[in-house]
Amino acid sequence: MSAKGGDKIGKIIARLQQRISEGQFYEAQQQTRVVAARYTKAANWDNAIDILYNVAQSLLKAGQGGSGGDLCVLLVDTYKQAELKPDSASKGKLLTCLRLFDSNEPTRKKFIGEMIAWSSKYGEYPAGDPELHHVAGSLYAEEHEPYDAERHLLLGTKDSAEVLARLEYEWFKEDDAHTAALYAARGVLPYLLTGNVRAANTCYRLFTSALSQDRQSQLGIQDVSSNSADLRIYPSIPLLNFLGLLLLAIQRASPDLYKQLHNKYGSLLGETETWHESLEMIAEMYFGIQKPRQSNPLMDMMSGLLGGGGGGGSGSGGARRPAVKAPTSMPAAEGLD
Repeated sequence: MSAKGGDKIGKIIARLQQRISEGQFYEAQQQTRVVAARYTKAANWDNAIDILYNVAQSLLKAGQGGSGGDLCVLLVDTYKQAELKPDSASKGKLLTCLRLFDSNEPTRKKFIGEMIAWSSKYGEYPAGDPELHHVAGSLYAEEHEPYDAERHLLLGTKDSAEVLARLEYEWFKEDDAHTAALYAARGVLPYLLTGNVRAANTCYRLFTSALSQDRQSQLGIQDVSSNSADLRIYPSIPLLNFLGLLLLAIQRASPDLYKQLHNKYGSLLGETETWHESLEMIAEMYFGIQKPRQSNPLMDMMSGLLGGGGGGGSGSGGARRPAVKAPTSMPAAEGLD
């Protein structure tokens, strides 16, 4: 951009910001859309982005979340039209705007969805850029919105596991001690399903460390060491032991150890229905253990008569990753602080 062009854009932005300082919020928003559209039509992406970014910030700072959010969404749309790739500069603008939203502003969720979709289409991560996920998830965690926080943190950066572990532990503290494994699993199992073993281990380690620090005497926690591993045992929370041993079995890539583990804790796992599908997928991913085929007697009989292959199982090509559901006794999100 030439110095003259930069001066012109600077004057346009200053004039629009003056409207905002005078309380003419709607006028500033509409004029910004018109001016940005002119530059977008001419494929002058830098100027369109500069105008939208600066005026959106000013509106958000003035408490005009609706108008500011509208321009933020338009900013992402301009990124898409320009086929702009995620980099530190393009992401930085979006994250600067994101941090200015009031937590109760409805357009924020739409903005987050749009920026994740843009980064998915034009970036290298099909599920969306990890940094964008991390910042969005961290904001939701600070606001005690666990479901939204989980969805983003599970796809975030190497720092996200710490935020998620802290969130799950704070959530758990409002519940009974014996439910600890249900909360720890909300981080451990989905991380394993996304192939992020390191994050699963980090989440488990931080959650159990906080638990040990807070409730050592109450839970009778025991440290067990051997030549091959050091384990912390929770006599009154057996499913928490299961999660720790599951991570150990994955580390050793041992199908036999997993089978022994599953048999030992079978009765308890049978009472935790929300884990079943996740554990079946984990068994196949890490140990090559395929889940049992669902038998359909009628189809099996027909298949035998006609000489065909078994047809009892239901085909499920491209099954989506299951959520690890919350236990029914989970506390309300607002009770986290």
